[in-house]
Amino acid sequence: MLKPGVLDPQGRAIGQALHGLGFDSVGEVRAGKVIELELAECDPSRARESAEAMARKLLANMVIESFRVDIT
Repeated sequence: MLKPGVLDPQGRAIGQALHGLGFDSVGEVRAGKVIELELAECDPSRARESAEAMARKLLANMVIESFRVDIT
């Protein structure tokens, strides 16, 4: 997700479109991306650590984005 304070034109366009469709209760909209990884790691804590390292080094632009890792 884009960090708070970073302009999100895609989120704004989505919000305007939703309002145009009659969804008046929608407030601020932020758009992000989802990256799903299949890891060959059985230990959930190791899998999380590895995924977080990947996000910091390549998958997320740490200047303007934040990330969250979910293990399922």
